[in-house]
Amino acid sequence: MPNSTAQTRKGIYLYLFFTFAISTVFYTLLIHSGKLRGASGIYSIGLMWSPAIATWLTCTTLKRDFTGLAWQWGKTRYQVWAYFTPLLYALAAYLFIWLTELGGFFSKEFIGRTAASLGWGKLPYPIVILLYFLILGIYRLPGSMSNALGEEIGWRGFLAPELYKLTNNYTRTSLISGIIWAIWHYPILLFADYNNGAPAWYGLTCFTVMVVGMSFIFTWFRLKSNSLWTGVLLHASHNLFIQGFFTPLTKDTGHSKYYIDEFGAVLAIVSLLLATYFWRRRHELPE
Repeated sequence: MPNSTAQTRKGIYLYLFFTFAISTVFYTLLIHSGKLRGASGIYSIGLMWSPAIATWLTCTTLKRDFTGLAWQWGKTRYQVWAYFTPLLYALAAYLFIWLTELGGFFSKEFIGRTAASLGWGKLPYPIVILLYFLILGIYRLPGSMSNALGEEIGWRGFLAPELYKLTNNYTRTSLISGIIWAIWHYPILLFADYNNGAPAWYGLTCFTVMVVGMSFIFTWFRLKSNSLWTGVLLHASHNLFIQGFFTPLTKDTGHSKYYIDEFGAVLAIVSLLLATYFWRRRHELPE
């Protein structure tokens, strides 16, 4: 019988090779176009689905069961918390930003543009904000989940449990998978427009801290629920509320780019605080 540790290592290395090899195709297309929305977003979708394709190729090559990647829904309470956790940490981060005037509440330009696009030009702005929030959080969730699924099949469906199997250690699994997950984003952060205009070194640092911190959250939910759908909902909710609502809603007060969004300091700090919280609950995870 083959050594199980060696087989696990082989699977991880093969997955990473396939992931970065396939992703390179989409890195090239995105960098050439200079925009994440290049080709109407097709390049970005291709990049987000690269980990899923890599997982399928890894399972096929090693003759593993692709259908055994924790596709089960699991306990609904974990899925509900997975959806609301990003909303809560985003709300906490942006309330701090608005109250300290690191960023302003709210961008009349963004809300005016949103109201016009939805045919709500005559509604008061506070009503527009509320209605847009509800539409975003409910009706756009399936689309966000479909994109997030491509990444989560790889990061939490395959990589995180394989690392946990290898290390039997939540901290190492979260750190290693988080660092890899962050590095995977670097090409589009450095050479495309996946940034908010802050200096590259600053945005890269804040983004890395945020992603590694979030990895502790995602890994805890994945191991506790034994379902990759918690990762999908966490990822989809994060993208919806931060990229689609809180960041564009925030008015630039001069230096806001250093504090807001995934490349600012506030979300990085909040993610570290949450990572600490889940790390202190690591004893609840199965061995």
